[in-house]
Amino acid sequence: MKTMQMTMDELTVGQKGAVKAIHAPKQLKRRLMDMGFTKGVDIEVVKLAPMGDPIEVSVRGYNLCLRRAEARKIELR
Repeated sequence: MKTMQMTMDELTVGQKGAVKAIHAPKQLKRRLMDMGFTKGVDIEVVKLAPMGDPIEVSVRGYNLCLRRAEARKIELR
């Protein structure tokens, strides 16, 4: 089994990363890919909710919010 490196939920506001892989069930993986999270895409954390969930990220020129559990499935390089 592969060990995961940094995941998107570990980033703080202003930090950037690039998508390396998505480790999620097929349906969630497809949904994340449809939102623009594909291999090599740069992402940046824009804002965190007061309790840390959800996370607002910038991807492909637009902002969207993800639950921390969903962000945990996105491995970064």
